[in-house]
Amino acid sequence: MKDSISRRKFIGRSIGISTGALVLPSAEAFGMQVKSGSTIPLIITSHANDTGRKALEEGWKILAAGGSAVTAVETAANIIELDPEDTSVGYGGLPNEKGVVQLDASFMDGRTYSAGAVACLENIKTPSSVARLVMQRTNHVLLTGAGALEFAKAWGFREENLLTEKARKIWLRWKEEMSAIDDWGPPEHLKDQQKLESWWQDFPEIEHHYGTTNVLAIDKNGDIAGCTTTSGLSFKLNGRVGDSPIIGAGLYVDNEVGAAAATGRGEDVIKSCASYFMVLRMKDGRSPQQACEDALHMITDRYKKVNPDYFPSEKFVAINKYGETGCASMKGSVNPQMSVMTGRGYTKYEGTIAFPGK
Repeated sequence: MKDSISRRKFIGRSIGISTGALVLPSAEAFGMQVKSGSTIPLIITSHANDTGRKALEEGWKILAAGGSAVTAVETAANIIELDPEDTSVGYGGLPNEKGVVQLDASFMDGRTYSAGAVACLENIKTPSSVARLVMQRTNHVLLTGAGALEFAKAWGFREENLLTEKARKIWLRWKEEMSAIDDWGPPEHLKDQQKLESWWQDFPEIEHHYGTTNVLAIDKNGDIAGCTTTSGLSFKLNGRVGDSPIIGAGLYVDNEVGAAAATGRGEDVIKSCASYFMVLRMKDGRSPQQACEDALHMITDRYKKVNPDYFPSEKFVAINKYGETGCASMKGSVNPQMSVMTGRGYTKYEGTIAFPGK
């Protein structure tokens, strides 16, 4: 097993900048190197794919020009939300059990201690932007359902169908395969031939996940902001709200400490107030990496007396005010990754698995 010190370094256990990477202004140009091995400005996302990289490149342009962490976070989150191939957030997100895409998002500004969120928002591609407006233009924190949509439309957001053809086909396949005794699928006398039919081969495989994305950033002034956005648990009950729009659960930001955010099974994150817990651990002196790991152990400790073999699927990311980073997942065979952008360029930070083999 790789040593626990190197994995907590910013660049250690990471994938280096690829050839032809974006040439970026150095953070040192801002005079913001605050600790050996870490610099700010900084922006990260839990998405470690090409869309995650593109999102950070656009968010970094704002930070490099002296813009705010809030604007950089929103810009990056929007790019991920608008990717129709991403079935975990925004446009293209997988629907609920009724085939309706319902989106959740939260936003928090560490400088002003303001927060905003939306839940069960339908027909708006960028819920993170609506959450930012709730934060900045209302005296509330959370708007839901029809009220959230009414608010978004008042600010000029246009209603659009969020169900892409890809997501619709995944939902239809789920409907047909979820039970052998309901009336979805071919006639009973042809059920055994179902997968031999040519049309079935065109349907995507079922994706059943807790997909979400987090974006956290620190600007040149040291101000911190964060966003968590999601289409929620695929095929969820109509009206289900996960942790993503819950401040303290799916996201928490404190300018004096850092920020933390969650993806995974939202019910467990809500009950544990995991993001708030991680920020408190960093306030107590734990590194972002240690704080992510601490939160995962805290959750499993709660279940030991009830079901000691229960290890919910969670992934946590965190940054502290010095620009140090952390990432950890509950279980799996592949170490979790997140995308990171600083004045040194783009990297993929590789985190840890709290319970390998589970």
